[in-house]
Amino acid sequence: MKYPKVVLILTSMVALSACEPGSKEGFGTMLGAIGGAAIGSALGDNGDGTTHFFAVAAGTMAGAAIGNSIGRSLDEADRAAMARHRQVALESYPSGETATWYNPDSGNSGSYRPKPAYQTETGQYCREYQQTITVGGKTEEAYGKACRQPDGTWKIVNS
Repeated sequence: MKYPKVVLILTSMVALSACEPGSKEGFGTMLGAIGGAAIGSALGDNGDGTTHFFAVAAGTMAGAAIGNSIGRSLDEADRAAMARHRQVALESYPSGETATWYNPDSGNSGSYRPKPAYQTETGQYCREYQQTITVGGKTEEAYGKACRQPDGTWKIVNS
């Protein structure tokens, strides 16, 4: 089936475009694409694969566009606060409890609300989470999944 190859190429293009060091737009594009793909996958799964492919592709592109826009306004302090609070929320917050962050210099803020942890077939612990980011008074919402690494950190993974 050729659809998975197209999705892989599309996702790779978006991910590679997000690799410029220090690029706020690239960081936002990457996070948005992952979130959009996950939402598209969940909404478009009808069992035959075609709608699923188009939903994932559309979700990836829409998420990348939204994420790029948000990423333009996130500075290094915002990204550090996001990463720090994501780690704390995933490691120690009960399911449904919200961890928030705020950067007084930029005025940007966000939150993480983890879902219950579960163990994969390989024994790794993972958690899905809901994330919000507010930039310039505009709030965007995304969903993600992270798995706990052997060193105790949580790594965002593609659904």
